[in-house]
Amino acid sequence: MAVTTESPRQSDKVDDLAASAAEEMLGPNPFVGLRPCDIVATAQQIGAQAWRQPGLVMEQEAAFARELFGLFSGNAESTPPKGDKRFTDAAWQNNSLYRVTLQGYLAWRNALAGFVERSGLDSANKERARFVMSLITDAASPTNTLLGNPAALKKVIDTGGASLLDGCNNLVMDLLKNHGMPTQVNKSAFEVGKNLGTSKGAVVFRNEVLELIQYAPTTPNVYSRPQLIVPPQINKFYIFDLSEGKSIVDYLVGNELQVFVVSWRNPTAAQSHWDLDTYVSALVEAIAAVREITGCDDINLHGACSGAMTISALLGHLASRGDTTVNATTLMVAVLDNTADSQLGLFATPEAIAAAKQHSISRGVLAGEEMGRVFAWMRPNDLVWNYWVNNYLLGNAPPAFDVLYWNNDTTRLPAKMHGQLLDIFTQNLFSKPGALKVLGTPIDLSQVTCDKYVVAGMTDHITPWKGVYNTATTFGGDTRFVLSSSGHIQSLINPPGNPKAKYYLNPELPAKADAWLAGAKTEADSWWGNWRDWLTARSGEKRAAPAALGSERHPAGVNAPGTYVSEA
Repeated sequence: MAVTTESPRQSDKVDDLAASAAEEMLGPNPFVGLRPCDIVATAQQIGAQAWRQPGLVMEQEAAFARELFGLFSGNAESTPPKGDKRFTDAAWQNNSLYRVTLQGYLAWRNALAGFVERSGLDSANKERARFVMSLITDAASPTNTLLGNPAALKKVIDTGGASLLDGCNNLVMDLLKNHGMPTQVNKSAFEVGKNLGTSKGAVVFRNEVLELIQYAPTTPNVYSRPQLIVPPQINKFYIFDLSEGKSIVDYLVGNELQVFVVSWRNPTAAQSHWDLDTYVSALVEAIAAVREITGCDDINLHGACSGAMTISALLGHLASRGDTTVNATTLMVAVLDNTADSQLGLFATPEAIAAAKQHSISRGVLAGEEMGRVFAWMRPNDLVWNYWVNNYLLGNAPPAFDVLYWNNDTTRLPAKMHGQLLDIFTQNLFSKPGALKVLGTPIDLSQVTCDKYVVAGMTDHITPWKGVYNTATTFGGDTRFVLSSSGHIQSLINPPGNPKAKYYLNPELPAKADAWLAGAKTEADSWWGNWRDWLTARSGEKRAAPAALGSERHPAGVNAPGTYVSEA
């Protein structure tokens, strides 16, 4: 999505933050899906526009011809985009055949992109055309073929053809077991509870919708006000307790905070009726358990992505009742107001939305694998063709990477909740006071006045940072907006100590995101330290850490990570 601006501060190189082409265009909404008929219709529109603008077609053909002529005269100027890892092999510069192939591919791609940019298509259709052209040109990259990939050819020779046989085997297995998509991760390298989600804790409360995990303190004293973390419903909770050195839970516990985390149940068709009220009601019960266990009258509440949307609905519900149970809240990579960056995506037409609703109703749930495929095609070079080359052309096993394992450990979304989320997106309900009702109460986020900490990622292609900035301005009360230099998941899993990490901070909250960025100060390292200081200032006095988890009313049960996380 369009996640960069032209402001002087951001153009200060933003340290290699120049987003790739895939990050600088709009994409499909994973809740809506990506229908082949929409891709075909857009391709037909491009063809029709070419028929209507023959002069422009000839101009782009001439530009293409000039670039081709430059190839043979030694004056070719096209270079791959910064950060494009497909053409890093030395052969692309040192071998004349590969060099000509690269320059020809770039010239062809530039000609197609130039036609779209200069065409008379309206803005919405032009965005769709950009996306479809990107799909086509990315798929047609020479690096996706054996002969066009020097690294793959070298490996075939070096291994006596064994890499080619391994690649064929990988392809067959993916056709049989992964819906024809390249496998992104070696799942055998990970097990939740063994090397993922390993922080010590126990389930202290369970209902039909969630398990509540309390984590064991690691310091003699703790802050009195507890923290409750709410993950997205479309992924599993252990993104907050990923692995050693990448655990938000460990970081908070190590900084003397009492930490509880929700683990959502993975619904089946039997739970197709679950909706936003269901999830909010379950959270109300979890908050009551946290308060009883800790003896604290209120809590600090944190949520990410769709989990942040859910806690926003809860906060609006509590505000309508004058309930001050939540003292402060953190919202991570969440878009509540869709007026910026077209969060709905390119293909969210009324017909597509109706089809998406009917699809989940007919099955009872929206499968996580389906959403995962849409996410992959939003970034095809990184999430499709990268693994095509690694698995099939190079014959390598998929990488063992904890974040990718979590990303592929998908969950389902109940059909009714899916339909509600689509209505919230299409009608922008969170931004309209009283338009959304939760547990019978109208929601007006301007009445939510507890302190808020809102985090966005500068190169986030799923929840673009300007949309997240609109989230920050939707609420009442005091809000701190922080912009991480990373993407969607990297913004969350951003432990201190990374020399490349940075974030942007501006204590003011002007109406426009660009104005905020122009006045923002660049801070080195992760935003976690800033968040920690913000949290501890709002977490009450210190007291002795509890000797045991749970309470008499809510005794500690099975050890973390609990049982719901393992449900298929």
